[in-house]
Amino acid sequence: MDIPDFGIPPRLAARMSMAEQYEYLRTRLVSRRTLVSAGAMAGTLVGGSLLAGCARTAKSADPAPATSAVRGAAVVPFGRHLAFGSDPRTRMRVSWQVPSAVRKPFVRIGSRPDALGQKVAAEIRHLHTPGVRGVRPVVEQYYVHAALDDLTPGTTYYYGVGHEGWDPAAPAHRSAIASFRTAPARPERFVFTAFGDQGVSQAGRASDSSLLKQKPAFHLHAGDICYADGNGAGKTSDGYDAQEWDRFLKQNDPVARSVPWMVTTGNHDMEAWYSPDGYGGQYARFALPDNGFDPHGSPGVYAFAYGNVGFVALDANDVSYEIPANLGYSGGRQTKWLEEKLKELRSAKGVDFVVVFFHHCAYSTSSHASDGGIRAAWLPLFTRYQVDLVINGHNHVYERTDAVKGGVVGRAVPVGGSTDPTRDGIVYVTAGGGGRGLYGFPSGVRDSYEGHVTRHGAVDSSHWAKGQHSVAETVEWSRVRYTGFSFLKVEAETGTAPRLKVSALAQSGARIDHFEVRRGG
Repeated sequence: MDIPDFGIPPRLAARMSMAEQYEYLRTRLVSRRTLVSAGAMAGTLVGGSLLAGCARTAKSADPAPATSAVRGAAVVPFGRHLAFGSDPRTRMRVSWQVPSAVRKPFVRIGSRPDALGQKVAAEIRHLHTPGVRGVRPVVEQYYVHAALDDLTPGTTYYYGVGHEGWDPAAPAHRSAIASFRTAPARPERFVFTAFGDQGVSQAGRASDSSLLKQKPAFHLHAGDICYADGNGAGKTSDGYDAQEWDRFLKQNDPVARSVPWMVTTGNHDMEAWYSPDGYGGQYARFALPDNGFDPHGSPGVYAFAYGNVGFVALDANDVSYEIPANLGYSGGRQTKWLEEKLKELRSAKGVDFVVVFFHHCAYSTSSHASDGGIRAAWLPLFTRYQVDLVINGHNHVYERTDAVKGGVVGRAVPVGGSTDPTRDGIVYVTAGGGGRGLYGFPSGVRDSYEGHVTRHGAVDSSHWAKGQHSVAETVEWSRVRYTGFSFLKVEAETGTAPRLKVSALAQSGARIDHFEVRRGG
């Protein structure tokens, strides 16, 4: 089970909430100063938080007090990643990292790569990770974010990131100029991609290269982003490595600098070092739409509309029975917000489909199986508002259900089939083959995918109940299964007969599954 370690004894961590883990680390580091590297705690405990220079309400474009004396010209930006603002037609967020504190960071944008005339100020979010002598070093990280608003819909912009002493308009730095495109003013055909559970590896890089070939308008990341927080096994080597984020952002720069990277939160993305809810690190690193139930406290919860599709990102840690470290942390506010957002999107003019994505699986037969907490909290709302597609990660496989209605098969959806959510139920897709080590399926259960379809039958599996109890169940809804690295490609079409053309692709680009979603057809 993927319970975070953070240097806490595993048996203890398994019984602790994220807030308790945070308090344990905070008091342990303060009371046992001999374990902390010299000077690591100096000036970092602000208001009882280990998050220095990046407290949720403290935003500044000036360097944190512990700034280095490195000249700005010697500090090279890296790890660019884009995200939409609340309206993808007019708002884009540009983020990047610098290895040392800098002054007056900014983005230059323009309509041509040789004409970056507009200069937009950016903010630095400084993340401090205390060091433990002999175990992990002190790490200072500086994440920079610029909000680009009032953009023109359906327009390609070129941009470069910089700071005092480093100007992307200078000839020496022009090779680092990138581009992005805003969403169109009116719905039109577009492609988006999705996967979860990526990490830093050759497979993770290959996933990036493969999806970039599909020319997506944006990418959905269903959580477990980089695995800086590994699987705790009671060993110091299993502890938290903040610098894995540096490696991850460098790995993803070639794609995320031009394709908006819309992430949500997995269980490996809860990092107790920075805040009681575990999300201080994610808030520092990403600038996502700020329209969730708590935009600063839960950065992985938000919604946006692109073309004729509405998208809702959720934090399944809030309702997970399997990994209860953050179970109930929102006090029901996220679920209430979800209902309001689904109601809003379902009645919005021009929105034909609603896609929801989050980490833990509502329906899967692989290693983590299904989460009863997801089923209890959210599936009634998905049914009531006829969600068209649900995308998950968590299980490192590709698995796709038939259309599920009331917990059973509402309509069989074989490879190449179609479904109508207004009548048949909802298709749930596990797209956890983004790059992390792969899982398998229950003993005796064979892969079944396009070109390799096996006889359909019942699968013995389980789901998680309250109290971390695993309950056996035999299911008929597991339709397509594939254990290789893979990702999801979805083509959204408009017009008199709108549809979602959903395909699953192996890293090689070979198609392993496809089906269509149509409403009222």
